[in-house]
Amino acid sequence: MAAPPVRKLPHNFLWGFATASFQIEGSTYADGRGKSIWDDFSRLPGKTLDGRNGDDATNSYKLWRDDVALLAQYGVKSYRFSLSWSRIIPLGGRNDPINPKGIEFYSNLIDALLANNITPFVTLYHWDLPQGLQDRYGGWLDKDEIILDYTNYAKVCFQNFGDRVKFWLTMNEPWCVSILGYGRGVFAPGRSSDRARSPEGDSSTEPWIVGHNVILSHANAVKLYREEFKPKQGGQIGITLNGDWQMPYDDSPENVAAAQHALDVAIGWFADPIYLGHYPPYMQQMLGNRLPQFTPAELAVVKGSSDFYGMNTYTTNLCPQAPVATTSSRAWWTTPSPDLTVPSWVPKHTAPGSKIVRVNPIAFVARLFTGSIDPEGFRAVRSHSVRTDHILTYLKLLNYLWKRYRLPIYVTENGFAVKNESAMPKEVAVKDTDRVNYYRGVTANLQAAIHEDGVDVSLIISNGLTGIPRVLGVTYVDYNTQERLPKDSATFITKFFKDRSQPEEVTPSLKQLMAKASDAMSIASTLSKGDSSLSAIPVSWFAQLKAWVSRYIIALLSLVKLNIFRR
Repeated sequence: MAAPPVRKLPHNFLWGFATASFQIEGSTYADGRGKSIWDDFSRLPGKTLDGRNGDDATNSYKLWRDDVALLAQYGVKSYRFSLSWSRIIPLGGRNDPINPKGIEFYSNLIDALLANNITPFVTLYHWDLPQGLQDRYGGWLDKDEIILDYTNYAKVCFQNFGDRVKFWLTMNEPWCVSILGYGRGVFAPGRSSDRARSPEGDSSTEPWIVGHNVILSHANAVKLYREEFKPKQGGQIGITLNGDWQMPYDDSPENVAAAQHALDVAIGWFADPIYLGHYPPYMQQMLGNRLPQFTPAELAVVKGSSDFYGMNTYTTNLCPQAPVATTSSRAWWTTPSPDLTVPSWVPKHTAPGSKIVRVNPIAFVARLFTGSIDPEGFRAVRSHSVRTDHILTYLKLLNYLWKRYRLPIYVTENGFAVKNESAMPKEVAVKDTDRVNYYRGVTANLQAAIHEDGVDVSLIISNGLTGIPRVLGVTYVDYNTQERLPKDSATFITKFFKDRSQPEEVTPSLKQLMAKASDAMSIASTLSKGDSSLSAIPVSWFAQLKAWVSRYIIALLSLVKLNIFRR
């Protein structure tokens, strides 16, 4: 039987890899960089996965040319990286000096990417708040100060890089900033009600305050960009949110409702205000007066403050209804249940009486994909003990986001952590068959979403090119020698997108379209006057001319409409 034809991805579809400044740059004391909240935090015992801090990482501050060459070798269309706020403004504040060395570093990186036909996707904030702002006023807990300082930082970036950067992400995963940094205390700055973890913090209130302030900071930066920079620079700006598919434990009404409640808090907490203009009703009911409210003026800035939906996803959670009338000060279990707040990373023993299933997200997804899916898009599997014949969950998430928010989706992160990969010799680590199987499933679902369901997906980025920890990456990095080696997953991803890419469509300028339309109208006018010199032209040519004129007029009108909306 002949192999099915390869389904091509849309024109101008972008794919690539992602990194984050603290996880790759190293050189934490070089060239005037200030401290971020992760510098000292990562030096505390047990705060990072493998005990590493950011002093060296993968040394990309010095080896960035090697990283660009690696990206070019892979043939990527895009590269997502984050800027270090404290490398650009060492103390972070709106009245603090700018570091020219930081500006120079990122400017050189952007130029090198563009020289290799790689589109930069730039994240302004990937968890690394300047320590100076944390010390000065408590960072994200102070709404008035952080909005002003973050918006100023964004302005500096737009001024220095916006002539070349056309895709901006304001924040990376605000859920992690809020819950993990101020609820569980496992991310910097490490605040929590758990006094074994942190001497200060209130997990019942601080995560919701921080999340609210992150939304407002994002929205004000977008407002600034749209008003002062987009008219000339013409880029897009949005936010990237983490949020995984929440699957009902079974089809009972209470468990279906529990899964939707989980989606409301995992995704809707940030997405609903930004795209719909309000917090999810369930969150308002769940938190009461602990959830800050937007003023009408604030909401006018927040609603619609993203040009696309930035989607990060790694896992699927099974969601049963949690035990009733249980309250705790912990951020993930803060109200009478059912609540989102016993997600997959909470061990069973922290939820007495609950029938929560702690799904290892990677193993679960891999189990669905491995040996059970046609890479060209076969969507039903029979490989899980709780539910069978279900549609693969990556596809469900894409459809949910598309139907709920109705904006183009940029998959800004996904990835697979291979167990114990950091301890493997490189000869074994580069043979990452499980990760290849994961990406085989992801890409099959991506194609199903685009071709079968009509979901508008324009970008997919895999985490990470390099970085700490290396268990997610498609490139093996020897931390001692900084040698970089492609893993089998990099080969699979590269071949998949190379085989399915189409030539880029070049969008003509308004001036070019007007000239073409003028030429077409001139010819049409001549024909309408019955010029005898044209009498020998075949009739079929006139049909082609008519189609040509129509095409350019339609394109001209579309471009005029687009320019009006940009204003």
